[in-house]
Amino acid sequence: MTDHLVFLALGLGNGAVYAALGLALVMTFRSSGVVNFSTGAVALYVAYTYGMLRKGELLNPIPGMAKSVHLGARLGLWPAMAISLVIAAALGILIYAIVFRPLRTAPPVAKAVASIGVMLFVQALLAVRVGTTPVSVKAILPSGALSIGDARIPADRLWFAGVISALAVVLTLSFRWTRFGLATRAAAETEKGALVTGLSPERIAFGNWALSTMVAGLSGILIAPIVPLIPVSYTLFIVPALAAALVGNFTALGLTVVAGLGIGMLQSETTHLQSTIDWFPKSGMAELVPLVLILIFLVFRGRPLPSRGAIIVQTLGRAPRPKSLLVPTILAVVVAVIALLTTTGSYRAAVITTLILAVVALSQVVVTGFAGQISLAQLTLAGIGAFTLSRLTSDFGIPFPIAPILAALAATVIGVVVGLPALRIRGLPVTVVTLALAVFLDAFWFRNSNLNGGLNGAHIAKPTLFGIDLGIGAGQAYPRIAFGIVCLVVLVLVAVGVAKLRTSRLGASMLAVRANERSAAASGIDVSRTKIKAFAISAFIAGLGGALMGYQQTVATAESFSVLAGIGLFAIVYIAGITCVSGGILAGIIGAGGILFIFMDRVLHLGDYYSIISGILLVLTIIQYPEGLAGHLHQHSARIRRWFSRIRPAEPDRPAATPVPEAPPRLREVSDEILLSAAGIGVRYGGVVALDDVSFEVRAGEIVGLIGPNGAGKTTCIDALSGFATSSGTVTLGDRRIDGLDPHKRSRLGLGRTFQGIELYDDLTVRENVAVGTVAAAKRSAGATPPDIDALFGVLHLDAVADRSVSELSQGQRQLVSVARALAGRPRIVLLDEPAAGLDSSESQWLGARLQAVRDAGVTVLMVDHDMELVLEICDRIVVLDLGRVIAQGTPEEIQSNPDVVRAYLGTTHAPTEVSA
Repeated sequence: MTDHLVFLALGLGNGAVYAALGLALVMTFRSSGVVNFSTGAVALYVAYTYGMLRKGELLNPIPGMAKSVHLGARLGLWPAMAISLVIAAALGILIYAIVFRPLRTAPPVAKAVASIGVMLFVQALLAVRVGTTPVSVKAILPSGALSIGDARIPADRLWFAGVISALAVVLTLSFRWTRFGLATRAAAETEKGALVTGLSPERIAFGNWALSTMVAGLSGILIAPIVPLIPVSYTLFIVPALAAALVGNFTALGLTVVAGLGIGMLQSETTHLQSTIDWFPKSGMAELVPLVLILIFLVFRGRPLPSRGAIIVQTLGRAPRPKSLLVPTILAVVVAVIALLTTTGSYRAAVITTLILAVVALSQVVVTGFAGQISLAQLTLAGIGAFTLSRLTSDFGIPFPIAPILAALAATVIGVVVGLPALRIRGLPVTVVTLALAVFLDAFWFRNSNLNGGLNGAHIAKPTLFGIDLGIGAGQAYPRIAFGIVCLVVLVLVAVGVAKLRTSRLGASMLAVRANERSAAASGIDVSRTKIKAFAISAFIAGLGGALMGYQQTVATAESFSVLAGIGLFAIVYIAGITCVSGGILAGIIGAGGILFIFMDRVLHLGDYYSIISGILLVLTIIQYPEGLAGHLHQHSARIRRWFSRIRPAEPDRPAATPVPEAPPRLREVSDEILLSAAGIGVRYGGVVALDDVSFEVRAGEIVGLIGPNGAGKTTCIDALSGFATSSGTVTLGDRRIDGLDPHKRSRLGLGRTFQGIELYDDLTVRENVAVGTVAAAKRSAGATPPDIDALFGVLHLDAVADRSVSELSQGQRQLVSVARALAGRPRIVLLDEPAAGLDSSESQWLGARLQAVRDAGVTVLMVDHDMELVLEICDRIVVLDLGRVIAQGTPEEIQSNPDVVRAYLGTTHAPTEVSA
């Protein structure tokens, strides 16, 4: 028992670091919405600064100059610490001003990716400036020991934990009681409200960034005497720190510190168990602790990160649709073959590396560019392919090409496991989970001597086919053209497959999920299955790329597939263009070991600065070109095509010459069939009752209006009917109860809907948006004729804008696209949430005529809208809600004369007037 207490206490050192970095993460997130992956790297920089000051030197970060400035004398503890913390504050202010202030309107994921760029830059800068030799630092905290029975616990760990705990108390009280803390909380809640009250969100963010980097720097200084300084030593401390911050939900400082200390103690205890229990795994268990904690608090709680009240939020960029494949493929193959034939030695090896990196990069395009899941584990999945290939070829003698395919399938299985948390969470937490999984797999498998082949790595037999040697070769024959051709064939197949995926229905579903999961589900897309398919496809591609890397190196080693290398690859793909196939190819060219890298290293002699340049380019890409270099080129080529064809974009909300049609004669009478029935619907949000015992029916062939004052529960009612709000009561569609079904299943049964916020896919064209809506019809009737999208465009007058991005449309046009998408699924009934919002009175009349035509075509309509002239004119019946209850139902005439409705909502404007005799 005493041994366990000792190891738990020893874990307080690392635990205090995790706690302090967690504090810094919470502070930056609360002030600017940034999950700062560079926190550990910043702590490392400050620790190096402190260590060099104690030796009488000041670290000089500028490449090409002396690595330090000699001060003439060694500094004492307090002066060195004070100067280091001032530098930390300045570093925080500089990072926010240069990187995150320009990104204040960007989505959280973009900010997190930018912080990865900062992390790569700082880490690479330190490696260049101070080297990789471990640096020791003199003790800061008391170095005695506390005796517990026969055991002695180092006092510095206890002091370290005490200092960080005290710091957490001070920060908690400061944020609770000081004006600065109140301002920080107010700006986090709503930036607009902060501005109205005279607060400056930017000034608040600057202050918090300075404070958070000082906290991170203090942790780096205090841990330096315990953990020797190495440029990569602190960077991955971010994983357990993220786990601690997640436990505190990125808001609670005290809970974050407790979680950080607990993680450190548990990691220390698992290390002890590895050496004392025979059956206990000998590697990776310490890395498993933060992973399990992250999964528990994300998957089982299912809570997203708290959102900040930003004024503007931007999207991540479009995924260009390939126009043609044949000509670009032929040109690319010709260029690659010429490169293989005309190069030798290291230059041909660089061409082959380019081809292999492009394969792995395309896996990132699928999972991130198409499906929107930020995975930092793609190179780890490639490593699984390589290590599995070793076992298949060396231990079981499985030949080429069966072995690499089986290895890729093994990576697919792990990829699905990696993607499982994404079924419960979305956005940034997925990034955190994939990073934690990569760290665990790296420690448990790749660095486990029982699984990785030992010091020499896991041997991989060379590929042969029908007796033909397809291996990389050795000696004077290295690298062989035959192996380059193999890599080229695999790349072409993968690239064409990914391009076909982008134009397929599954690809459209992935893009819809990336843009808006709620809207995708309403269109009949199974969001969970789509995510899993994306992870599976991307993992298979990564596994193929890993198998090729294994064949290239003839062994699988942990260094080739390290977590930091994977993060670096992610950065390169993002720079190149993570949303398109051409971006994946370009990533291979500019990736580490690729053609551009060799050129930089051999010709420009900048190979040592490659990672520094990558970090800078990643940040610049996020700020200037969110779609990457390839996406930027796609935009320019599109402009050139428009210029040559003299295309002038149309701007009408509806054609000006189109007269408002008179109400068409009813072609279908209202049926006695009850198509939609709501009985006793109730919705509660905590203690707030949003809907209470709401019951009504909609008959086939009707247009039913759902009206009421603001806050009456109209949108909540539509959410309950369509499955987006947890509710009591029963919902019946036709003769089938649907109240227990997921939204996408209700959509596939024939219940379509639009959203009050419209919720289109801004990164897709109008045609692609509407095409997504056909998923429900396709799933409902597999052999049916696909819906005629062009006919829908004709009915709603969207022909002129069909091939434009919806981000270019007016509010009225966006409303019509939303309606068109809902109708594309051939619903039996469509629930429209304020379809006339943003339209003027004449446009509303025009829309009303179109909705009547939709009804006469066989689609029943339940409509929420505040345009009472439209509602009273086209609705057959009206249901009125007030304070979550139904107060009236009836025809428009009955509703107009109902005194309860007049008093609660209509007033006297729409009430019928009596004519005196």
